[in-house]
Amino acid sequence: MDLTAVRTFVAVAEAGQFQEAAADLSITPQAVSKRIAALEGDLGVRLFDRDARGARLTIDGQAFLPHARGLLQAAERAVASVRPGSRALRVDVIGRQLSLAGLLRGFHRAHPETELDVVTLFDSDTAVAAVRDGTIDATFRAVTMPGRQLPKGVAATPVLDEPLHLFTGPGHPYADAPAITPFQLAGHRIWMPGNAPGTEWTAYYDALADAFGLVIDTVGPDFGIEPLLDTIAASTTLATFVSEQTPLVWPAGHDLRRIPLVDPTPVYPHCLIWRTDNPHPSLAALRRHLTSASPGRLGSGVWAPAGSRPARQEHGRGAPS
Repeated sequence: MDLTAVRTFVAVAEAGQFQEAAADLSITPQAVSKRIAALEGDLGVRLFDRDARGARLTIDGQAFLPHARGLLQAAERAVASVRPGSRALRVDVIGRQLSLAGLLRGFHRAHPETELDVVTLFDSDTAVAAVRDGTIDATFRAVTMPGRQLPKGVAATPVLDEPLHLFTGPGHPYADAPAITPFQLAGHRIWMPGNAPGTEWTAYYDALADAFGLVIDTVGPDFGIEPLLDTIAASTTLATFVSEQTPLVWPAGHDLRRIPLVDPTPVYPHCLIWRTDNPHPSLAALRRHLTSASPGRLGSGVWAPAGSRPARQEHGRGAPS
């Protein structure tokens, strides 16, 4: 159905005259007549009775009018859904319980007028492809995959270097330590069943294990965070890593411990990844918010994989070709 003809029908119904509707639409009365005639031909009914006083809706015209208005409203919503600045900003946060979701909540508190569509994609390849294809506007990821480069036209900027903590039960040898170094963990078993092959976080922890002689045990299955906490709480040998800002709640009887890692402090390098030609104004606002809030990497007392911190992009500027 021709929406231009439907829009013309509504204009005539509201004006009550073909000539006045033509003026409202900035077209000739003859064009209005042709559009209405074409619409009546498509529908197989007469929509108006015309006389000296103007144009009156027929019974069929009265029945069609609310549906015609609904068609025009639906068309406007469809256009708005993809119009930059009108549709929601679609952002991938990997997991809703992670610190990245907290970063996005902070942005929303600062910009409550911004509509957000929060999604959770699994791996970096899927997320970056979604950014490249325009399925999402941005993703939070660590750029840690060896030999991987972002597609042309896709940029990354650091937004959070998050320190790691060792997470143990009360019987672990380091349970009462106020802090430990990564070198002290050499030979100790770090259980991380969620480390799936080919993911950016597995690449990060593989590099961490190589740097400090750790044993990362990925034997699963991965039943989620609650079974992991139960196992860690009951073990005297198993520990795991958690990020400093990851919120965790566990039963009081577990008596779990979060122990800072120091000298150096391993940090997980979160970046915001986006397409440089994406015109959504809320994306620019998100970038400004995150980069202004990011304190930047600490000095020589931290560790992250080589090449995991791309140069920060200027606002409104893309990645170099």
